[in-house]
Amino acid sequence: MLFDNILTTLEEIFLHHDKALRLQSLRHLFFVNRDLRGRIALVWDAASLEQMDDDQRASLAVLCTEIADTLGRHAIPAARMPLVSEAPFTADQQGAVVFTSGERLPFTVVDRMLTESSWSSRATKDSLSDKMIVFYSIKGGVGRSTALAVAAWHLAQQGKKVMVVDMDLESPGLSSSLLPDDRRPDYGLLDWLVEDVVENGDEVLERLFATSPLADGSRGEITVIPAHGRQYGDYIAKMGRAWMHRMDGEKRIPWPQRLRILLRKLDEQHAPDRILIDARAGLGEIASASVLDLAPRLVLLFALEGTQTWTDYSILFNHWNTTGQARNIRESLQMVAAMIPPLEDKQPYMQRLRENAWDCFRERLYDALPAGEKERDAFSFDCNDEAAPHNPWIIHWHQGLSTLKLLHTLEGTLDAAQIQGTFPFLRNLDIFFEERI
Repeated sequence: MLFDNILTTLEEIFLHHDKALRLQSLRHLFFVNRDLRGRIALVWDAASLEQMDDDQRASLAVLCTEIADTLGRHAIPAARMPLVSEAPFTADQQGAVVFTSGERLPFTVVDRMLTESSWSSRATKDSLSDKMIVFYSIKGGVGRSTALAVAAWHLAQQGKKVMVVDMDLESPGLSSSLLPDDRRPDYGLLDWLVEDVVENGDEVLERLFATSPLADGSRGEITVIPAHGRQYGDYIAKMGRAWMHRMDGEKRIPWPQRLRILLRKLDEQHAPDRILIDARAGLGEIASASVLDLAPRLVLLFALEGTQTWTDYSILFNHWNTTGQARNIRESLQMVAAMIPPLEDKQPYMQRLRENAWDCFRERLYDALPAGEKERDAFSFDCNDEAAPHNPWIIHWHQGLSTLKLLHTLEGTLDAAQIQGTFPFLRNLDIFFEERI
């Protein structure tokens, strides 16, 4: 028995014991606990246990024994199961990821992990979500940060107030590219996360942001929340503490929720029209907090055509499908063809990228429909449907911008026609928000 087989095996065991214990109808009275080491325990409601007769208790003991024997080292001993709790189990779920597993006999899994954020649950949307765009890539080096900076400039030219948040704390770069040394604030996002743990966040709040000269001369404004301030301080030591939860009385506030609290404060103070989040690349904790815990209205998925890209996006999409989050996130996703190479004929490259993106979405995120059929409310698209989220918005490779590290030096020199030609996705961005006003 290996980790990947645990939940499917549990469903088979539950189906085998459904007749004796009526597990289908008692779903609200038990859950599966998976601890930090991946070991399984069955947790049952205390009041329900007291009401069981001898035959039911015996059947439950047999179920626990089969779980322990079948899962082996991936389960706690049968003698310790079931663990006893009180429905509806809210205390047991605090600080854990909760999702439903199983198709024929669904059951609740409380998954305890070392991280405070996960790819398994999306936060509830609110007014902050409506103005938020997350720039995310499964791999680094795809021009994501440059595209975000250009988008911020484009929106500022339209007279919009833009807030840019550098969430790539493990590899900060956007901050310095948008802010020269003389404009950089004293502190950054990392400082606030560390200070807030000890309820000291307000001490740095007013010296956490600065305006970028990239918007100078425009009708709008670009406010930057950098990863770090003018002085790095003990950056490594702070990184090891930023992901702590904070206690508010007896209430536990995980770090992604703390981050959302900060964004609300900054939103109240600056009232931006758009909030652009530069997420950490990959499948780590910062990326999941940006994509799911902030519940953004739009998540741009940057991609280069290649096997690595689609393998890794498939891993992520499959997880959303397995944990039941696909329906909660899929309408916010949009693929972006990043840094399209300067080929003489770009159509074959784009066609491969579009088809691979379609396969990735169709198999894991789109609703399955019979061939040739289309339901009004179904979330399903043809390969060449231009309105589909798999159909990529386009960014061309540009040698000058690709190698430029200090974008703020371009203040007043960016040519709008050249930018539109290199970054056609900006027009898609405008249309996206125009259609949803």
